[in-house]
Amino acid sequence: MEVRAQAKHISMSARKVRRVIDQVRGMDVVGALEVLCFLPHAAAHPVEKLIRSAVANAEENVGLSRENLYISHIVADEGPGVMPGKGRRPRFGGRGRYRPIRKRSSHIAVVLSELDEDM
Repeated sequence: MEVRAQAKHISMSARKVRRVIDQVRGMDVVGALEVLCFLPHAAAHPVEKLIRSAVANAEENVGLSRENLYISHIVADEGPGVMPGKGRRPRFGGRGRYRPIRKRSSHIAVVLSELDEDM
């Protein structure tokens, strides 16, 4: 049995989120939440929030126990470059050139699976 959760339009680049999710990939849920509590990266908070949401979905909708879950698949993809409502902001470069400021965002998806009893 697997449970999915996703967070969209996180205002952080996918590259910064990936260095956090690489540390918790394949871990059990309880251990991953403990690791995310003590990571100094700003991306740890949205990832922790997403995993807590997936655990709540598993407990409420499917009836799975928190101790029997592990992170089987977690990925961070790039979102839209300019957030809606933020607009494009100019950054003027050398020799009269225009360089846009890129406001990056990301989409994070996590899949939790149940541990096998024979492991």
